[in-house]
Amino acid sequence: MLNFSEILRGLTDTIILAQLAEGDSYGYQINKAISECSGKSFELKEATLYTSFRRLEENGLILSYWGDENLGARRRYYSITDSGRNVFKENQGDWQRIETLVEKLIRTSGASQTGSVNLQKD
Repeated sequence: MLNFSEILRGLTDTIILAQLAEGDSYGYQINKAISECSGKSFELKEATLYTSFRRLEENGLILSYWGDENLGARRRYYSITDSGRNVFKENQGDWQRIETLVEKLIRTSGASQTGSVNLQKD
């Protein structure tokens, strides 16, 4: 049986970049958006989320800054960089190739078909 959560965890950085491609946000809001988008079937653990933020920032794919909150605690916001947008677009293309390959490999009628799917980047 496929472990759905494990597959998604491998895509955590790309999922976060997708959220930030929509605009700056902070950890709780990003996690909430992921949960809602997935019909509450996927939620990142706090440690996983912030480890990903740190990795993305170290790689220059996102930037962080402190928001100026008038009410409540200050929040650390994250924004995607131009490099992050490029990596996100590249990852989208990679995902499309993977999706095509997996569909071909597990399709019932695929067992009798010949041919190959090119996973190399153009």
